[in-house]
Amino acid sequence: MKPGYIYILTNKNNTTLYVGLTAILKARIIQHKEEHDKKSFTARYNLDKLVYHEAHQMIGDAIAREKQLKGGSRAQKIKLIDSINPEWDDLFNEL
Repeated sequence: MKPGYIYILTNKNNTTLYVGLTAILKARIIQHKEEHDKKSFTARYNLDKLVYHEAHQMIGDAIAREKQLKGGSRAQKIKLIDSINPEWDDLFNEL
């Protein structure tokens, strides 16, 4: 199986969170930043700041983790982001 990545995006004011899944993280974040789908949730809410990501060796593990994160509360997501990125910086340039 191929690897998978979980990521969390937000907007410049950190008011809305989006949890996503992809096989190629950098390319997917570029798509969000360029608003490839103008009608998508991330485009409508200007979600293009990568504040959290994690890698998984198998896409199946990433899918399970995405479901876990999406099922969790906003407070849990904020705690997760704060644990690695307390300033909520855009991590895209680190990819």
